[in-house]
Parts: sequence; structure tokens; C-alpha cells
Amino acid sequence: MTDSWRQPRRLLLLALGALTVFFLMAPTLVVVPMSVTASNALTFPPEGFSTRWYEKMLTDPQWSSGFVNSAQVAFLTAVLATVLGTLAALGTVRGRFPGKSAVNALVLSPLIVPVIIIAIGMFSLFVRWKISGSIAGLVLAHTALAVPFVVINVATSLRTIDRNLELAAMNLGADPVRTFRRVTLPLILPGVLAGGLFAFITSWDEVVVSIFLTTARFRTLPVEMWEQVRQVVDPTVAAVATTLLAVTTSLLLLVLVVRRQAPAR
Repeated sequence: MTDSWRQPRRLLLLALGALTVFFLMAPTLVVVPMSVTASNALTFPPEGFSTRWYEKMLTDPQWSSGFVNSAQVAFLTAVLATVLGTLAALGTVRGRFPGKSAVNALVLSPLIVPVIIIAIGMFSLFVRWKISGSIAGLVLAHTALAVPFVVINVATSLRTIDRNLELAAMNLGADPVRTFRRVTLPLILPGVLAGGLFAFITSWDEVVVSIFLTTARFRTLPVEMWEQVRQVVDPTVAAVATTLLAVTTSLLLLVLVVRRQAPAR
């Protein structure tokens, strides 16, 4: 293909990509103007402008408690999933043991198994353990869903660092724990942080498993949205959805920034 055709082809591909992104994002972004409507019902285009639905979201005990519950569960999930996922990544990347591929597949299985199957299995198990409907049960369930994202990010970082730096530290007398703390962890820190942010997002937006494991007295924000949509639909749901979208988008942008901070190998 001649040079005269390369530029138009590139512009055509960019335009096609932009149209595809718009087609995928438009149904999601439409809730943003709906959240500031002055009408008492969900309407598009919005009728007038009002921020009272955001005020209701902040002052209504149901919405505010759901926000606090979601933030609490997501934070605890991110911490636990980051620790477990980092250890799992170290084992699968650095370890040598029989059945390594099977273990790696088991760790990543929540990405493949349908969420509804996971939810039913966790509900049956947690009822027997008597932790269904508790914050501990919800954190454990969300951690199982979030660990694969941490493993993928940390494993990628481990495979890109120079293994000789770790060997040099151990040759100089550092034990494995000190080698990890002083050499390995600083090198893979961007991957660890990115995995932790993905774990937070996974828990923050999770609704299917949460529906099975929450109660009327303890609901996360997505579950509260689900219940409100089933009963009374008003623009407060759009305001909450816009808030969730803003938080998730901000965290994804933060992930990109963190990944860019990773030094070139």
C-alpha cells in the first residue's frame, strides 16, 4: 500500500474506533444527564436541571449506609486480595512444584466460571459456616473474585523484573523474606498497586454475589440500587449510578497512571 493511502486508512480506523467506543459507552453515559433532571421520574432528555437527587443520595439513610458498606467491603477486599494475590503470584511464577498449572488455573477460575454459579455455591457454603449476611462473608466472597486480577498484574511484573537482582541479594546474605521486602517488592510495586485497585473496583461494582450474601440490614450500594429499581424508580438511582461510574472511572485512570510508573526493564 502506498504512502498516500496510509494516512486516510489510519483516520478511517480511528473514526471507526471512536464510533465503536461511543456505541458501547452511550447507554452508560446517558444516566449522567438523567441524574440532574428536575422531573420526579427518569426521563431523557432531562426536564430542567436540579441536584436534589444527589442531595437525597447523601441524606437518605439507605443510600448513605449502602455507600459506607460498599466502601468498607471494597477496602477490606482490596487489602486481603492484594496480600493473597501477591503470595499466589509469587508461588506460581517463582515456585516449582507438581500441579503448578492446575493451581494457576484454579486461582484464575473466577474469571471463567459464571458469577451466578459462584454466588450459589458461596451462598450454600456460607450458610453452613454461618457467615452469610455478615461483612466477613461478603469480604471473603469478593476476595475470591478479586484475587485473579491481583495475580495477573503481579505475575506480569514478576516476569519482567531481572531475576539476577534477587539472586545477587541472596548471594550477599539476605534471606528470602528480606530479599522480597528490599528488592522484589519495590520492583513489582506498580503491579501490586494496580492489582489492589482492580480488586477494589471488582468489589465496589459487584452485585450478583452480593445479592445472595447481603441482608435487609446490611446492603452494599449496588444491591441497594437493585432493590430500589424493583420497587420505586426515581432519578436517585441515576445519581447513584453516576457516582459509581465516576469512582470506577477515576480508579481505572489511576491504574493507568500506576502502570506507567513501572520502570522499563
